Amino acid sequence: MRLLFRHWRRIAVTLIPLIFALLHAGGVLRLDVLQRFDDILYDARLRATMPKTLDERIVIVDIDEKSLAEVGRWPWGRNKLADLVEELLDRQQAAMLGFDVVFAEADDSSGLKRLRQLAQNEMKDQPAFADKLGQIQDSLDYDAVFAKSIAKRPVVLGYYFTSDRDGRVNGLLPAPVMDREAMKGRLIKVTSWSGYGANIDAVAKAAPMAGFFNSITEGDGVVRSIPLVAEYKGQYYESLSLAMFRMLIGLPGVEPGFPQERFLTRNYQSLESILLKQGNKTLAIPVDDRVATLVPFRGPGGASGGSFRYISASDVLAKQVAPGQLKDKIILLGTTAPGLLDLRVTPVGETFPGVETHANVISGFLDGKVFVKPDYAVGYDVLILILSGLTLAFALPLLSALKAVATSVGMVAFLVGLNFWLYSAYGLVLPLATALVMALTAFALNMSYGYFVESRSKRELAHLFGTYVPPELVDEMVKDPDSYSMKASAKELTVMFCDMRGFTKMSETMEPTQLQALLNNVFSRLTDLIRNNRGTIDKYMGDCVMAFWGAPVETPEHAGLAVKTSIEMAHAIRQLNEEHRAQGLPEIGIGIGLNTGSMCVGDMGSHIRRSYTVIGDSVNLGSRLEGLSKIYGVDTVVSDSTRKLATAFAWQELDRVRVKGKDQAVAIFCPLAPLGLLDARTGAELREWALGLKAYRDQAWDACDVHLLNLQRMNAQKYLYRLYAERVASMRLLPFDPEWDGATNFETK
Repeated sequence: MRLLFRHWRRIAVTLIPLIFALLHAGGVLRLDVLQRFDDILYDARLRATMPKTLDERIVIVDIDEKSLAEVGRWPWGRNKLADLVEELLDRQQAAMLGFDVVFAEADDSSGLKRLRQLAQNEMKDQPAFADKLGQIQDSLDYDAVFAKSIAKRPVVLGYYFTSDRDGRVNGLLPAPVMDREAMKGRLIKVTSWSGYGANIDAVAKAAPMAGFFNSITEGDGVVRSIPLVAEYKGQYYESLSLAMFRMLIGLPGVEPGFPQERFLTRNYQSLESILLKQGNKTLAIPVDDRVATLVPFRGPGGASGGSFRYISASDVLAKQVAPGQLKDKIILLGTTAPGLLDLRVTPVGETFPGVETHANVISGFLDGKVFVKPDYAVGYDVLILILSGLTLAFALPLLSALKAVATSVGMVAFLVGLNFWLYSAYGLVLPLATALVMALTAFALNMSYGYFVESRSKRELAHLFGTYVPPELVDEMVKDPDSYSMKASAKELTVMFCDMRGFTKMSETMEPTQLQALLNNVFSRLTDLIRNNRGTIDKYMGDCVMAFWGAPVETPEHAGLAVKTSIEMAHAIRQLNEEHRAQGLPEIGIGIGLNTGSMCVGDMGSHIRRSYTVIGDSVNLGSRLEGLSKIYGVDTVVSDSTRKLATAFAWQELDRVRVKGKDQAVAIFCPLAPLGLLDARTGAELREWALGLKAYRDQAWDACDVHLLNLQRMNAQKYLYRLYAERVASMRLLPFDPEWDGATNFETK
């Protein structure tokens, strides 16, 4: 929760695409570009999954350019169509025949109408003329000839609906498959028209089974679906493909398929499916909110598309197709001739034959392969947007750039995979574009905010602290830049003062460039040790370096790290002096003072120059302790507050002191080594020193002298023992002081 709160601005920015996506999905703010993108994705998926194989069950008899050239311009005389019907159903023994054309006007091409006028007028005085007309008029009534050829045959006629403003009608509609009462008062958003163009009475009555061949043209001018049922004046009529499929399976009844009554579907105002019922058998065909189905295109379309066999109508009329070749085939009569205007723009081709759309739908029905965009697609879209959007919004700000890219790619792959699986396994066409655009935009905004806003603050932070703080600490800080600032605050820290001994003497005997090189070499080594132990360089003051631990990055073990650094620095100076002796350069010494306590840390100074530093009484004490190192002959002097926190080291108590400006005595110590590295000889020396120091504070001078003598025998090089021996010699001259606390007072800095 702390991380999320820290990144709330970045999370809010990442949520912006989700908000717009939800507004679009919910219909509040429709973005046409997203709908167009969804159509493009659907079209691409459709083309990628088309079987592109031949369905041998369905054959298209094509009124093509060849047929128009050989037979004549359309419409043909219905006597020729009667010959075509008889050839297909009798000689070829096709299973059924569907017409993707309409016979909306009477056929007068035989001249029968004019002959009858002559018999009644100019030739009424010629009985032979009237007798001959009576003998041949039946064969010249092409509508009657055609009607006779299709009567009581497995034939489905075609017609069309219109949205003519005047509601014009023509011809005879077939019987509806459902009426208004079947919808149970629900406001179904079915495709509705105000007019129609149907077949003339004689033809319609001969073949009462008929279906409309209208398709649905989307906003981009592409045909992707056809309505299975359409409404006209409260009655519901079936499409050509549904009518042909029903005839194939025995003419089952048509009923609306409502979802089961549940809480979420109680007010559902659309159909879930079209039910084909026959006896105890029910077949459900899923439909969308327009009671339409998507066309399951098999291939590119046309005679060369490879999905269906195309036969020229002129070849059928000329009996150039061997008898029985079309036995049990489903025949669709339509046209691919451009002049007859039945070519459509589809996802798989810009000049796709309208007749083949019906062939594809029938093929899909036969295979049980029906694709539909369900009415709950909006709910699915909203749910997916919320889940993916919130996941990205709360995950991306917490991840590195590489992991954020991987997460976003994974999310996009999940969205695409889930969508494709639902499409291929269940025939569900669900929205994808909005979720994809939302995910990609959320990633882009998140990365942009991270680079232009957070990275800027990180760069500023690195710039501010880079000269003080080790690079590894800067790397930690930039992960959470809001938690660090230059603002002053009080913290418990450990401060170090390190002074080089003999610098003044060297400056008198060395060239400035030599002195500079020497000083830089020493400071570089000491600085590296401080930075390697997570210390912060405060400043360089001539031959002195000041550092502290515990800020700006909180470091609980700050005292132990400071002590470890002081030991390593003393060892580094010893190694450096060995190099100097070999090179003939002067040796140097160091004095280190360490103190732990509450200090004020932050950016301090004037408007001209500022620095990140520490101030306070604890800092002053650290400086005083550094000065005491020379008096006690040790490299490092550490306060008792630091010693108590650095428990991993062996210590030698040096004294109790009152430094200038402090009334309270402070115990001071010198670190010897980590506990595990302390040898037995040094351990014995420390025990002897503890006894001698106790005797000194008890003013037992004789006992103290004995212990100091033993200590000088154990370690003759240690100045501390000689210092105390001199003190004891001076203290003997003074009377016993019961008020003395054993502390040494220092009045100078």
